[in-house]
Amino acid sequence: MTGTIGQSTTPDKISGVAKRSMADTSSKTPRRRFFEFKKDIPTSWSITLGVAVWVSFFGVWEFAVWQQWANDILLPGPVKVLSALYTMFADNGFLNDVLISVWRVLLSFALACAVAIPLGILMGTFRTVEAFFSPFVSAWRYLPAPSFIPLLLMWFGAGDMQKLSLLFIGVIWFLITLITDYVKSVPADLIRTSVTLGGNRLQVLRTVVVPASLPNITIAMRQMLAVSWTYLVIAEITAADAGIGAVMMRAKRFLHVDEIMAGILVIGVLGLMFDFLLRQVYRFAFPYLEGRH
Repeated sequence: MTGTIGQSTTPDKISGVAKRSMADTSSKTPRRRFFEFKKDIPTSWSITLGVAVWVSFFGVWEFAVWQQWANDILLPGPVKVLSALYTMFADNGFLNDVLISVWRVLLSFALACAVAIPLGILMGTFRTVEAFFSPFVSAWRYLPAPSFIPLLLMWFGAGDMQKLSLLFIGVIWFLITLITDYVKSVPADLIRTSVTLGGNRLQVLRTVVVPASLPNITIAMRQMLAVSWTYLVIAEITAADAGIGAVMMRAKRFLHVDEIMAGILVIGVLGLMFDFLLRQVYRFAFPYLEGRH
């Protein structure tokens, strides 16, 4: 009996049992939990959850209308809004108004970027430039853009220049501040190393600071483009004859709430489209940063 016990507990058999146990453990796939701290989720999850939130939103909206929680004139249902949207595009030439609004947003935002990007880079790189411009930029950030509408109307009239100026004022100061902060986050060791290797100011700025800042500058542009869309209706409701905001104001006069909500829906869809395009630009231009944002 002693020999049998000794044979059953030999090191080789113990080692074999341990290996089989490890193999069984490794063959088990860890269960994916729904809530994980900062863990990537499968693409299928992202799509499903993204669709689910909109289905829930429109479902609650339709249920509220069905239960008559509000007057159907003031709160038309999703079907009625979509029907009005189709009529606006098919019969009322709404596409032309949408294109005019897109043009205003893109042109004003491009002008803001043309000023904010170089100025933000210089302010984030050189403390003397920041000390000169920062008090001016910081003061303008606290001035609400709509408060300039009376002045802009007197200066430029009710044409496109007034609307472009308002959209420009609404984003440029915040864009400068964001870019300045992002440029400041460039590691100082990179700059010191470049200077040690013999780079002059222009070379270091062009080959180190700007390339290291571009990913975050793209993120700042994406953030502020959304703000530009929020100012669109404010810019177009004042003495406007074309654009999404003008269409919404005309609908207000006749209590066409479905057309107003259709205009809001279009602005939301356009915002999502441009946000998606900027995300694709980011992924294409900076593939080495994929997964960080």
